Amino acid sequence: MHGSSTEITGASAHLRSLLRTRRRKVVLAVAVVLLLLAGAGVRLMVVAESAAGHLRRAATLVGSLETALRAGDLAAARRTTADLRRQTAEARSDTSGLTWGMGRSAPMAGDDLTAVAAVARIVDDLATRVLPPMLDVAGGLQSTLAGRDGLAAVTGAAPRLAAADSLVRAAQARLAALDRGGLDGRVRAAVQRLDDALRRVAPLLAPAARAAKLLPAMLGATAPRTYLVLFQNLAEVRATGGMPGAFVVLRVDKGAITIERQGAAATDIREFAAPVLPLDADQEDLHTDRLGRFPADVNLTPDFPTAAALYREMYRLRSGQTVDGVLATDPVALAYLLQATGPVDVAGGPPLTAPTAVRRLLSEVYLTIADQKSQDAFFADAAKAVFDKLTGALTDTSKLVPALRKAADERRLLAWSAHPEEQAEIAATVFAGTLPADDGARPTVGVFLNDGTGAKLGYYLTREAELSAGECLEDGSRHLRLTVKLGSTAPTSGLPRSVLGLGLAGDYTVRTNVMVYMPTGGAPVDATQDGAPVDYGSGFELGRTVAVFTVDLKPGQSSTLALNLITGPLPSPSAAFTPRLVTTPGIAPWTLRLQSAPRCGK
Repeated sequence: MHGSSTEITGASAHLRSLLRTRRRKVVLAVAVVLLLLAGAGVRLMVVAESAAGHLRRAATLVGSLETALRAGDLAAARRTTADLRRQTAEARSDTSGLTWGMGRSAPMAGDDLTAVAAVARIVDDLATRVLPPMLDVAGGLQSTLAGRDGLAAVTGAAPRLAAADSLVRAAQARLAALDRGGLDGRVRAAVQRLDDALRRVAPLLAPAARAAKLLPAMLGATAPRTYLVLFQNLAEVRATGGMPGAFVVLRVDKGAITIERQGAAATDIREFAAPVLPLDADQEDLHTDRLGRFPADVNLTPDFPTAAALYREMYRLRSGQTVDGVLATDPVALAYLLQATGPVDVAGGPPLTAPTAVRRLLSEVYLTIADQKSQDAFFADAAKAVFDKLTGALTDTSKLVPALRKAADERRLLAWSAHPEEQAEIAATVFAGTLPADDGARPTVGVFLNDGTGAKLGYYLTREAELSAGECLEDGSRHLRLTVKLGSTAPTSGLPRSVLGLGLAGDYTVRTNVMVYMPTGGAPVDATQDGAPVDYGSGFELGRTVAVFTVDLKPGQSSTLALNLITGPLPSPSAAFTPRLVTTPGIAPWTLRLQSAPRCGK
């Protein structure tokens, strides 16, 4: 028994010794783990501060980049982009390592670290995969505008821009999937700023990709092209802007543009005994066959593809030449371009400048030049002088792109291609000169004007419009109310016959035919003019009901039309929306008021 007791005591002592040794090892292991965690925490703090610093510097560079782009300084923009890429690459590296990955599993800071990593990755993608092709396209177009062949750069950037478009949309989806509720306020603010930036960038990419795809061929990269350019005289109002008066034929070869011919509708095209192309039955009912017979009336319709195809055929029949496309612009767009080029000398008068071009071309020329032939010659000289300035010694193109963009946004630059695959792309741009085939969830109302005087008194026409939403209907449609106010600032005497024209409503009286295009699936309800009920004509064009009013204005008079209408059933009747209003471009901008609608339903 004694031996057994001794053995037990020895075993117990040995066990205690083993336990003490194991405890020391456990304590040591815990200590090592804690030290490792502490080290990782310190390392994470260092990495986080590094990433934050790179992202802060990147944000500063983005501001500098925007300044350079607005100034059209592409050299500075490229330098800034290179600096930006270095900063975003470092930030992405900082937030992609093992330390950051461990920190993302932490219960408190994990969401913030995940969000910062997403921001760093997206910003780096923008710097490395979105900005470079955009700058390549801008540089290629700027070189082409300055008379150098930059189309190869544009062509090469097209597929990269399409990929950039997909990348930005994926980035938007990634940010949308982030749970921002528990984020630190500073991180949440950074995510929101990036989200806002992507919303500004995303709408630019698809048009830029489309332009990069379209422009090389249209500018003669593979084969020379010819285009008929129509100058719309806003003093005699038409639905797309003004009567097509003077024209030029341009030849484009590898970006180099030359004038082949100049002319005027009245003397070189003239009227036809029958429509030059078969007319759509609805369009003929609404506008009569003048649409296809008179070059001055092809744009009684607001649908520019219809007008362009008719004018192209008229020109072919008179000249024997078949052009590749038709473009249209007006003196207001010309004034915008003069802001970029500076004054342009024109024979027979003072230089054209941005402040004086519209008055000179749409008013003074009729007061100082008596016969139409001499007027047409002046218009031709003015067009050639501006063209020579744009394609000649213009070295600073930084202001040219903003001028073109402003004119396009106001529907003062229209384009149509006779090549179906190109026209399909143009149809999705601001240059198309069309109303949408289907409004979707945003009802679109068109207000288009045509002169009914046979004169050039449109120079004195003032225009206002307001579109607001009313009650919702059970079928998902909605009431809208449109008001249009027209006024005349014409003098009571002193205008020559070239301005007074045919005087179909009486000399000095401006007669305007107002066409209101309903939303797709919509219809007019009732109308008043100056507070009294008024009858109106009706028609149908390209899927839309059209209400037609005639307004006569003596000098100093104004008149207000008010039209109640309903939309078609909206796909999301419970969603808030802002209706869209499209109008005929005028000499001065319309005064437009749009009222966003509250939600339908409870």
